[in-house]
Amino acid sequence: MAFHLIRGDAAGDLGVHTDLDTSVHPPQVRHLHFAVDAWTGDDLIERFPVLLVTDRLAAALEASGLGSFQLRDVEITVEPEGSELIEELGLGALPALRWLNVTGAAGRDDIGTDAQASLVVSDAALAVLREFNLDGSDIENYEG
Repeated sequence: MAFHLIRGDAAGDLGVHTDLDTSVHPPQVRHLHFAVDAWTGDDLIERFPVLLVTDRLAAALEASGLGSFQLRDVEITVEPEGSELIEELGLGALPALRWLNVTGAAGRDDIGTDAQASLVVSDAALAVLREFNLDGSDIENYEG
């Protein structure tokens, strides 16, 4: 089975209400606040050490039967520059986002993360992800 490293679109940053335990690496997130400032329509967003997915991608992942993740709620705010970009691109409104809390290991589980908290997925998981907008993501073979 082949695995793939995915670096998602960085559409914002951790917000001021994020609660992190930085005594471990990667930091453990207890509460996630994400401040969107540059969303361009991607269904997968990455900002170390977290991943976010649109509701529609979250639903597809849940229906896929793939394991090793939990979908959690996230506090979202949209910065003024984010609103301007969304309007300029004609994207309508920012869709609901979910926190993709990955519990799997890179190169072993269908959905995992490596030591740098980067997303690593199997061929089966990549097939699900490719049904959605990943234009801002970099995808390469994982050489774990």
